[in-house]
Amino acid sequence: MTRHILTPLLLVLALAFPGMAPAQDNAGLPPLPNVIDARITATPERARLVIDLATRTEFSFVSLDSPDRLAIDVRAGTFSIPEAEGVPAGEGMISAYAIEQAAFDRVRTTLTLSSPAQVQQAYVLDPFEGQPARLVVDIIPATAEEFASNVERDRSTSGTVSPTPAGGSELPIATRPLVVIDPGHGGIDSGAETANGIREKDLVLAFSLRLQELLVESGRFDVALTRETDTYLRLEERVALARANKADLLLSIHADSFQQPEIRGASVYTRDENATDVLDKVLADTENRSDVIAGFTMPQMGPEVVDILLDLMRREMRMQSFTAAQAIVHQLEPSVTLRRFPVRQADFFVLQAPDVPSVLLELGFLSNAGDIANLTQSDWRDRTAEAIARGISTYFDSLQEEP
Repeated sequence: MTRHILTPLLLVLALAFPGMAPAQDNAGLPPLPNVIDARITATPERARLVIDLATRTEFSFVSLDSPDRLAIDVRAGTFSIPEAEGVPAGEGMISAYAIEQAAFDRVRTTLTLSSPAQVQQAYVLDPFEGQPARLVVDIIPATAEEFASNVERDRSTSGTVSPTPAGGSELPIATRPLVVIDPGHGGIDSGAETANGIREKDLVLAFSLRLQELLVESGRFDVALTRETDTYLRLEERVALARANKADLLLSIHADSFQQPEIRGASVYTRDENATDVLDKVLADTENRSDVIAGFTMPQMGPEVVDILLDLMRREMRMQSFTAAQAIVHQLEPSVTLRRFPVRQADFFVLQAPDVPSVLLELGFLSNAGDIANLTQSDWRDRTAEAIARGISTYFDSLQEEP
């Protein structure tokens, strides 16, 4: 399995007992980063805290009672957030938040809970395309019993692990695979569209969010999306984001259209310069032109660079991509209409990463009435997303079985 950077660092600091913070300065240690910004959104079903960081750093979190709170620490020396306390955007399980310098090396964000909650996943994103490093914390409801158990667990462990000193041992790092889901198109690029205004970019985003939810719920993966809103990203940026965070799998989601309305069904693509058939070449060419729609052109690489990329891609990554495609199709077969020979090849630019296994999933065709009916039904979306999640799990199980 390829290693990755976007992982939660489950290091428990002395959150519940501030007096136990080490009384020392930062002499001899690398400069501590600054916390640039923090924002919280909340609904009754889930909440998300995003903390912008000057550089990548460690984090920890604990549950606290009297009153019920979640406290998230990042190892940082300063914070420059204009408003250090406030109310989250939206309404839900978080009623207020406050940010403080809890110790010389820690900035703490405390979330006041209006109902019991727990951290579902937490991970750090590296700086990318002018965006700062980010800590993302997803929060979901908990029962009163679950919250009380978390409080007791964190109370018993608080203060027993301190920040790694200079020259000390490595911090413990979780090894859950990172899956990057890429909802196709977005923003000014709507992708395929039906006569009555159903747009590919909206369908694939909703599907990707549901798939992310299922993968996170499994507890086996860290999951990030290239976009979570109706925004535009160049194909090159989508690939670069997966590579920068050393993703273990990139899954690009699409729902295309074709001039022959009888063609329908889902399929999974790996990259190959020689398309399986003419239709596959047309689909790849259409997707690869999405940057042109927004006024961008594909980067031109010298022949020697192309040769290196193709050589790398022909090896382990292409084999892993094909294995992932087979695993996903195997889980889709019992309950989802598939194209004939559903594991297919085409020269999709978004699958070009030489160091990330990558597949592109066509959910169906917006030029076919049957596929449109499926793509717009939540039951079909859930069933299909569940099958893909099982396929992804099967793929990673197969990697663990390799000698």
